[in-house]
Amino acid sequence: MHVTASEAGRLSDVERLLVRVAAVVATGDEPAMRTALAATHAHAVPPVWVEEVLLQSYMFAGFPRALNAMREWRRLTGIRAPATDPDLDALDHRARGEATCARVYGDMYDKLRHNVDALHPALDRWMVEAGYGQVLGRPGLDLARRELCVIAVCAAAGQDRQLHSHLHGAIHVGVPAAAVDDALDAVADLTPDAGAHAARLWARVRESARATA
Repeated sequence: MHVTASEAGRLSDVERLLVRVAAVVATGDEPAMRTALAATHAHAVPPVWVEEVLLQSYMFAGFPRALNAMREWRRLTGIRAPATDPDLDALDHRARGEATCARVYGDMYDKLRHNVDALHPALDRWMVEAGYGQVLGRPGLDLARRELCVIAVCAAAGQDRQLHSHLHGAIHVGVPAAAVDDALDAVADLTPDAGAHAARLWARVRESARATA
């Protein structure tokens, strides 16, 4: 992960704005979403990063919020949608999804696949092909920053099971611990109780990772 703010693995200002917009799109109302998107535009967060975060928000916030956020982004910036998206058809999304999911889950990957398949085979297939293959494996935004955005969403939404998994996932894909600290701090004010709980969960995950390193 290329961190632009310092050599200590801290997030840059634009990266903090990126993770914040991910959380606001998933948990905030429309005025808050507009404010967060306007901040990313005003501070020159790379548009491709913002668009990739808005695309992946459908997985964590649902299509209504993703559609509303992308509509507001188009209105705010005047940036038109691409005429085509070659990535939709260019690759084997199942293979890419399996590889991406394995990177995030590490030695828990096989257990994850078994557990999700036991819930329903369709959920396992959608998770791999759509979630990790078509969305989180896309070019345009690296997996480390995607994981930070997922962490921000799960922390703000109080989704502890997924937050726990993706905190470990951030470690697996090489995100510096200080960057996770910054991502959690960037969204802590959105839902203070959930933010405090997320910080405690992160402390336990870090300690567990140190113990098994």
